[in-house]
Amino acid sequence: MPELLIIIGLIVLGLALFFSFIPLGLWISALAAGVRVSIFSLVAMRLRRVPPTKIINALIRSTKAGLDLKMDQLESHFLAGGNVDRVTNALIAAQRAGIDLGFERAAAIDLAGRNVLEAVQVSVNPRVIETPIVAAVAKDGIELRAKARVTVRANIERLVGGAGEETIIARVGEGIVTTIGSAENHKSVLENPDSISETVLNKGLDAGTAFEILSIDIADVDVGKNIGAQLQTDQAEADKRIAQAKAEERRAMAVAYEQEMRATVQEMRAKVVEAEAEVPRAFAQALREGKIGVMDYYHLQNIQADTKMRGSIANLGTEKNDDED
Repeated sequence: MPELLIIIGLIVLGLALFFSFIPLGLWISALAAGVRVSIFSLVAMRLRRVPPTKIINALIRSTKAGLDLKMDQLESHFLAGGNVDRVTNALIAAQRAGIDLGFERAAAIDLAGRNVLEAVQVSVNPRVIETPIVAAVAKDGIELRAKARVTVRANIERLVGGAGEETIIARVGEGIVTTIGSAENHKSVLENPDSISETVLNKGLDAGTAFEILSIDIADVDVGKNIGAQLQTDQAEADKRIAQAKAEERRAMAVAYEQEMRATVQEMRAKVVEAEAEVPRAFAQALREGKIGVMDYYHLQNIQADTKMRGSIANLGTEKNDDED
């Protein structure tokens, strides 16, 4: 009896291993769905470490949708690192929407890192991209803050190698800045915000991107700072500081010149004092050498005394006049 149980257990274990390695149920499901695949092909997938369930289920969905996909195509795409389910669903959605999308194109888009199913959905149902607030200054110096909504549709042909949403947002922002900056005054922009949309839309901003711009709508325009007045104020403040610096420079030069003149006067006074000190010595030398006489010396002393007296009288007269005034 125990030997019989062991034999039954081994048989059950063998059957379990057999059916786990050979997906018989999946093969029956494929045949029922009209997908012709041999049991040996499923075993070969196991040996190549390709999950048969993923390939066969995708093949069943595509067959029921009327697509002519090959098992080798799906398997090779899986081995290349692609998403088989997403590519299959994208092909089915594209067929339903009447979009011309082949397997090779869809596989290339998927391997490029883009969501091919989302691209097909955006191509059918356009997406709205909202730009951040863009600040620009009109010619009259008034700042305007604008926000735009960009309606885009995926361009299947440019998904590989085309720029993304960030490029669209950057180009639209650049167009808004250019349009507002070329306006004569901010009031004209506020009165007709559609001018921004028309100007930006005519620039062909979707060139080289993976999207096609359908419309650009200005969602909001607000008045910001008076940049022109602020710049004028800053310029006036800068001019004031420059004038103050130049005045301080002139004052410093005047002080330096005055100090230089005082030093010159003091130097001249020192020379005069030095020269006056040499006069008695010169008189003495002249007397010794007999070049002048004693009477000449006394005559010179009288002249000097008379000069000092006249100077004193003049000073007294000046002081008296100052007192009378």
